Order: sequence, then structure tokens, then C-alpha cells
Amino acid sequence: MVKKWYRVQKLKAIFVLALAVVFTNAVVSYNNTVKLIHNQQWVTSSYKVITQLESIQSLLKDTETAQRNYLITADADDLKTYLAAYQQTNRNIQILRKLTADNHQKQQWISLLEPKITSRLNILQKEIYLRQNQGFEAVRQRILSDKDNQSGKEIQQLIHDSLEIEQNLLQQGMQQSQASSQKAIVTFFIAAIVDLVLVALLYDLLWRYIRQLQQTELALRQSENRLRAMIDAEPECIKLIARDGTLLEINAEGLAMMEVESPDVLIGKPIDAVIVPEYRAAFADLHKSICQGNKGTLEFEIVGFKGTRRYMETYAVPLRNESDGTFIHLALMRDITQQKQAEQKIREQGLLLDVSTEGILVRNIYNQILFWNQGAERLYGWKSEEVVGKNVLQLLYKGISPQLEDAYLKVMNTGEWRGELHQLTKEGKVIIVESRWILIRDDRGQTKSILSVNTEITQQKQLEAQLLRSQRLESIGTLAGGIVHDLNNILSPILMSVQLLQKKLPDSQSQQILQTLENNVKRGANLLKQVLSFARGIEGKRTIVQIQPLMAEIEQIIAQTFPKSIICQADIPKNLWYVRGDITQIHQVLINLVVNARDAMPNGGILRIAAENLVIGEHSAQINIDAKVGSYVAIVVTDTGMGMSSEVQKRIFEPFFTTKEVGKGTGLGLSTALGIIKNHGGFVNVYSHVGRGTQFTVYLPASTFRDTSLLSPELESVTGDG
Repeated sequence: MVKKWYRVQKLKAIFVLALAVVFTNAVVSYNNTVKLIHNQQWVTSSYKVITQLESIQSLLKDTETAQRNYLITADADDLKTYLAAYQQTNRNIQILRKLTADNHQKQQWISLLEPKITSRLNILQKEIYLRQNQGFEAVRQRILSDKDNQSGKEIQQLIHDSLEIEQNLLQQGMQQSQASSQKAIVTFFIAAIVDLVLVALLYDLLWRYIRQLQQTELALRQSENRLRAMIDAEPECIKLIARDGTLLEINAEGLAMMEVESPDVLIGKPIDAVIVPEYRAAFADLHKSICQGNKGTLEFEIVGFKGTRRYMETYAVPLRNESDGTFIHLALMRDITQQKQAEQKIREQGLLLDVSTEGILVRNIYNQILFWNQGAERLYGWKSEEVVGKNVLQLLYKGISPQLEDAYLKVMNTGEWRGELHQLTKEGKVIIVESRWILIRDDRGQTKSILSVNTEITQQKQLEAQLLRSQRLESIGTLAGGIVHDLNNILSPILMSVQLLQKKLPDSQSQQILQTLENNVKRGANLLKQVLSFARGIEGKRTIVQIQPLMAEIEQIIAQTFPKSIICQADIPKNLWYVRGDITQIHQVLINLVVNARDAMPNGGILRIAAENLVIGEHSAQINIDAKVGSYVAIVVTDTGMGMSSEVQKRIFEPFFTTKEVGKGTGLGLSTALGIIKNHGGFVNVYSHVGRGTQFTVYLPASTFRDTSLLSPELESVTGDG
């Protein structure tokens, strides 16, 4: 590289030197030529001036000679000769003036000479005139007496002096011209010798440079052939694309991808001709960016000349054009059709996994989540991007249980495990899943990951538990039926004895005591009948129910069975509207509400039950989605207990949800109560605050039919006995 730079600089220096020498020779030759031309013009001008002076001198002599002959002979031919010489003398003087127009000194000399010649010619003319009019004798006398005879001699002397000066000048000019000619010849020969030396030197250098260029061209051709062989051996397509989008170069693999045998089919043609139309705009943007000096990649599809479609991935870089500094497009393309097909298959498999309703996840041996399908998103609530990379044990489990450890050991030892697990959702809800674990190994047999397929069985387990509870309640109902029957057998003799004693003891005090005893026996029998009906799940017919006596009975139960630390406050108007429904179910709803209020006040408090008539308008109906416009009886149960958080309030009507300890609640009370209320066409509102208590308001549609003959028999006995 250094030698090449030195050679180029040397050629530049010699070329500049040659130009300088040639320029110097040209300047010197030009100056010499100008001097030669100037001297030649000077000599020529001097020669012409001398010629004109000699001509004037000769003409003046001829004029005087012809004039003298005419004066003597009066010959007309002599007169003609005189006139011709006279006229020619004037013309020569004018020519002489033009020749010396650029010489001020000579112009002054001509201005001195011309009047003298004119004066002399006028004298000769007067003598001719005198000869013609007065004769020869008069002319002779004038000539002899003329004082101007000396003017001719003065003119001749001036012309003679001027001729000498001009001849001297002419001689000097010729000598200078000869000297300049000799100098120009010497300079020419010297310049010719120098030019010949430079030409020889340049020829030698150019010959060496051409030889070096030939060697370089040969080496470049060999290098190009090696590079072409290497490029053609490249298993990927290499293209060189011009700024206008036409193809400049392509390797053998590219020809195979384009399904052509000769590059001539493609060279000079637009490169986007084989690109599928929907990708051409993106490729044009990439090409524009590359020609601006940027790098880029793109995936697109092409169609070969035989119709084969291929997905291509191009890595494009700008290649600087040394001639003008612009960039052209160098592209390395590889066929990614199989990769695209594999990706498509993976996407299809992923869609199949996402379509599955089961939660499918993959974790590595470090319990980091690698895959999380849409079924898992629906099951647990976390999106895939939220959990990938996180620890599955910290995400789905409260802690490492023995069951989880056994599952991990078994899948590592046997490659598979099946069982049930308790897991957490995003909201913190505990769910039960049936889980299947499969161990995945790599090609070398090393443990790679664990595939888990989880199916939620929480509802199934709850239904199973509910079935067991129902069976247990059925057994309890059967047992309660026997107990109630025995108690009725016990109460019947007592009632009969009371009635006999009323007949035998007529005094008012005894009658009052016996009446109280009879009322209590009947109430006990009625309570036993209600217990039997509730335990066996026997539902009565829908009848017109009066709420006031039903709530009075609930008040009595609270007073008789609840702890004394709980104070019951009742506000039960007597003019409450009637409700059409099942009295047993309504009784069950109220019992559930007051029992929950009791359990919310373990240290005592105030339990308030109240009711009122309400008419719900359109505005109120729009606020509550379950409400309808109409008349309602609102039953309110309020406690001053521990209250509920907003999260708990959202779930209190879910089956099996309970905040009580295990064995103290089934989680079915409020869900059953809500079902009964909705079945009666009503709805319920809950207001609660942690530490301030809870209020349940039950809205039951009022009935306008008030025939007391349709009242529930249980309530008739209660109201009749009251």
C-alpha cells in the first residue's frame, strides 16, 4: 500500500514537473516568437519608410527634370511627365505619413518636410505657368533671380539625412532580429532536448506503471476469481443491488434460489420482480434505508422462475461506491422456509394448547415458568407475560407441602405423577386442581423441564362435600323426625291433662295458669312441627304470609336461645303488607340472618330487627339490577358486630364460602338465603364496615290479596294463641 502510494506520488510529481517544463518552454518560445515578429515588423516598417523616402527623392528629381525640359522645349510630353511625378509625390507623402503614424518623432519630421516639398512644387508650378503665358525669357529671368533655389537642396538634404537614420535603424533591427532568431533556435533546441528527456522519463515510468497495472490486473483477476469461487461456494444467496434497484451481481446459490441457470437473466433487471407483491413496499423501504448508509434486516417471500415460493431473510449493509461516495445495497439472504414452516407448526400447536380449557404450563428444573397457555390464564388469572420467568412454587402455593414434595420426587424418579393439589389464583382464592406432571428430557437424556396439565375440580369437590352434607342432613332429618314424634307423644298427654284441669279448676287464677301452660304446649308442638318440616326439607305451598307474626316468632327465638349478652331490639309495625311465599323458606332466611348476626357478636352487642312497607320507583329500580318497580316489604337485620371488608362482601353469597372456623360453618347459609329471596322475586342489600357491624335488608314483593283464610296454618295458630 505504501509502495503504491509512493509510486502514485512520484508519477504526480514528474507529471507536474513535465507540465512546468512544457509551460516554461511555451512561454520562452512565445516570447522569442513575439520578439522575432516585433523585430520583423520593425525591419519591414523601416524598409518601407526607406523605400518611400527614396521614391519621394527620386520623384522630386524627376519632377524638376521634367519641369526644366518643359520650360526649355515646351514639349507636352514633358509636361505630362511632370504632372504624373507631381501627383505621385503627394501620394507617397501620404503613404509615408501612414507608415509612421505610430512614431511621433517621424511624424514631426514629415510635418517639417511636407511644407517644404509643397512650397517647392508650387514654385515649379508657377514657373510652368509663367512659361506658358510669358515665354521662355521671362522664366529664365525668374529662375536667375529666384531666391528659393536653395529649397530643393534643403529638401534633398532632409531626405538624405532621414535615409541615413532609417538605414541605421534598419541595420540595428536586422542585427537584433538575427540575434533573436539565433536565441530562439538555441532555446528551441534546449527545450527540445529537455522535452525529449522528459518524454523518455515519462515513457519509462508509464511503461513500468502499465506493466505494474498489468500485473495488478492479473492479480486482481486472480483474486476476483478466488472471491467468486468463495462467493459461489457460500450456501446462502449474495446479491449486489444498484441504487436504482437493479441487480449488479449474484452468486451461484442465489441463481439456484431464483431457479435460473445464467446470471444474465437477472443482471440489470429490477430485483423486486421475484418478490411477492405484499412485501415489495417493505423491501423498497429497506433498500432506500441501505442506500442512505444504514443497516437493516427483513423477512419476505419470493417466487422463483419455476414457481417455487420461498421465505427469505436478508441481512443488508451499505457498500460505498468509491467513484462518487454513494452507497449500494449488499444483501446476504438465506432461505428460512423450513424455519417458517416450523414456526407455523409451533403456532398451530400453541393455538391447540390455548384452545384447551385446561391450564398447561411448563417449568424448568429450577421451577421457573417457561410456558403458560390461555387455559392457565383463565384458571389462575395471570397473563403469560406476568408469570414467565417467575418461580411457580412462590406463585401458586402458600408453602411447600409434603404432597408437593412427594409429587416432585415421583416425577423425577418415574417421569410422571398424577394427583390433586391446592393452588392459589391471582385474587388469592384457593382452588383444587387435578394435576398431571410429565418429565421432559433433552436429546442426551438430561432433565430439561416439567409439563403440568391442571384441571380445576373445586366445584366438583364442593358438590361432593355438599352431597355428603345433604346425606348427613337427611340422616339428621330422619333422626329429628323420630325425636319430634316422640316429643309429640309426650306433649299430647300434657295437653289433654291441661284441658281436664281447666274443667275441674274454674277459678280465675288456675284458669290463667292452665291457659299459659296450654299455650306453651301448643307453641312447643308448633315449633317441633317446623323443625320437622325444615329438617326433612318439606316445602309448603305458596300462601299469603303475614310478616309481622313471623318476625315476632323470630324475636321470641332470639330472646329464648341467644346469649344474654346480645340485646334484641324489634321494630315490627302491625300494618305490614302481606307477602305471597313459602313460610318455611322465609323462616329459614330470617333464621340464617339472625344466626349470622349472633356469630358476628361473640362478645355481645345489639341485634335489631325491623320491617316496613316500601314502594320502589323507576330510579331505585335502575340502581339495583334485581329490583323492579312495585310494592315491597323490607325486613332489616342489623348487628353491631365485627363487620366485613369489601373483599369478603363480594363473596359472602358464594356457596361454601365462610369466614368461620372449620366445623362452625358450611358456607351454604347465605347462598341458600339468596336463592330463596330471588325465588320469591325479591332481592337483598348488604351494608357493612369493619368494626362497626353489618346490615342486611331483604326486599320481598308485597301481595295485594289479604284473605286471611289463605294464611299459613302455623301463623294462624300463633296469632290465634297470642
